[in-house]
Amino acid sequence: MVAQTLLISGTDTEIGKTIVTSALLAYWQRYRSHERIAVCKPVQSGPGDREWYSQVFELQQSPETLNPLYYDLPLAPPLAAKRAGQIVDLLPAWQAIQQLQTHSDWVFVEGVGSLGSPVTEELIVADLAKDWRLPIVLVVPIRLGCVGQSVAHIALARQFGLDIKGIVLNATGVLSTEEIQQWAPIDMIQALTQVPVIGQVPHLSDPSNQTVLAEVASGFDLEALGSLSYTANLV
Repeated sequence: MVAQTLLISGTDTEIGKTIVTSALLAYWQRYRSHERIAVCKPVQSGPGDREWYSQVFELQQSPETLNPLYYDLPLAPPLAAKRAGQIVDLLPAWQAIQQLQTHSDWVFVEGVGSLGSPVTEELIVADLAKDWRLPIVLVVPIRLGCVGQSVAHIALARQFGLDIKGIVLNATGVLSTEEIQQWAPIDMIQALTQVPVIGQVPHLSDPSNQTVLAEVASGFDLEALGSLSYTANLV
């Protein structure tokens, strides 16, 4: 049986993809421990996500499958690779995902930057989601402009024919109820995008607390993730 695989993408960098992915991991480890889970950051530039997952979670997978492609400089991958005298070869990333699939029930893939972020000189994250047939969850930060960002990125996802499972709103800072309602009106976002908002993440004072993370994900509409089929065309 092929693992159910999901791409957690977003509207920008540093807007909560890692927190949403962590919440899903914590939920599965706490409430669905009978299912085997894995996480993959296919491409990473500069320290951050792979170190986070290794420190916060006890993962039953190799470092190579957690992050198959790494570049030292915190730049867009093709720029970081060029500075290192390399090019971005996505084959190891695709092979890592395939390997995780054979040993897992769920594989959570965290994208780099936004759906429009470059992964190679020719490809953006949306290209990978299309070619690798990755259903997506879009993480949107709760701030002024998030409605427009939601609409723009869902339009991009539709342009590429992606399977959009839902939107997760993330509070990147301490916000009042009024600010959340004004900046991220769920009814308006759903009406304009025709995509369900399947969850909301409050500002977390300790985002490494797995109990809190699991409780956050328990409030998501996880049924919206459905049964995810996974076949791909290698780019």
